[in-house]
Amino acid sequence: MTHTRVSRPSPNTRPVTDQANSLLGGLTPAQFMRRHWQKKPLLIRNAIPGFQPLLSRRALFALAADEAVESRLIVHKPAGWQLKHGPFAGSAFPPFKQKRWTLLVQGVDLHLQAAHELLQRFRFVPDARLDDLMMSWASDGGGVGPHFDSYDVFLLQASGQRLWRIGRQKDLSLEPDVPLKILSHFEPEEEHLLNPGDMLYLPPRWAHDGIAVGDDCMTYSVGFRVPQRGGLAAELLQRMADEWEDSALYRDPDQPATATPAAIPASLEAFAADGMQRLLAERASLACALGEVMTEPKPKVWFEEPGREWAPGALMLDRRTRMMYDARHIFINGESFRAGGADARLMQGLANGRTLGEKAVRRASEGARALLQDWYEAGWLHLRPDGD
Repeated sequence: MTHTRVSRPSPNTRPVTDQANSLLGGLTPAQFMRRHWQKKPLLIRNAIPGFQPLLSRRALFALAADEAVESRLIVHKPAGWQLKHGPFAGSAFPPFKQKRWTLLVQGVDLHLQAAHELLQRFRFVPDARLDDLMMSWASDGGGVGPHFDSYDVFLLQASGQRLWRIGRQKDLSLEPDVPLKILSHFEPEEEHLLNPGDMLYLPPRWAHDGIAVGDDCMTYSVGFRVPQRGGLAAELLQRMADEWEDSALYRDPDQPATATPAAIPASLEAFAADGMQRLLAERASLACALGEVMTEPKPKVWFEEPGREWAPGALMLDRRTRMMYDARHIFINGESFRAGGADARLMQGLANGRTLGEKAVRRASEGARALLQDWYEAGWLHLRPDGD
């Protein structure tokens, strides 16, 4: 693949980030990110008019029985809180009429196409930050207690009603001996009753307590990834070290005889520090490691082989596929590829739009089509039946 300058949108094309979005209460994505993202909450009435749940209660509970799905059951009794992890058999659930219990099902976007499509509506935030769609069902009074998250969250009411109490919490002490991270001294500043289609955005560390009002309360939570600096650095260094080739051996011809053999020589420490600095200086390796980490599929994710043979045509990424890029590379499901020129623009278009028309595929270079075929055969993308 040859390297050329990446094309830019026509100056007459209005960026989607500057277009009013009903999902954001009429704000443009640019306005929302500037005014609210990680700054202050936003209540959006009728964010999705006429919204209907993407799954019935029965289907959601069936999903919680799947070993490949992360789920939790939270019951609040007079004696305290109970937390159980799935998968759950049908007999594991309390009666639906019993008050104050909640089922949480994580990562529904990996298992349900409609949930994946709903999550795509929030791609005005970089894919590297977008995490998953969680669905919850709660009986009357159900919830997970007052708490705060380290990440941004959109809370979309799918059915029934939920009362949200929120506040900027200074005292972050937690209840002792409780299986959930529940705030000991929650002090709400606002209350909002959400109906189906309403949505509440909360920045990180805004305390909130959602309480189901009536039966059949379903809430969808759009969560975001928050890499922890130390953990991310450790993972990147491990990946870079695995690929790094440096055969230099430690030498110490000037080492004198020592009366303190247990002391680590300063020259050895300097040798190790030099190795670390040389590793970190490999910026291309760092870029590849970051892209591979950010596109690594989630645990328990697998891809099915296609049901028919490859033929160049319109394509779409599998909903479980993670694809990103930087100025020189394409990243997909934990792998990295160097790309430039027309092929880079093609792959960037696939990553941004998650689809490619047949004409674009046929115009691709032989190398790019070979990659697309490999990804198709791995189940990472699929032929799209509607062509261009």
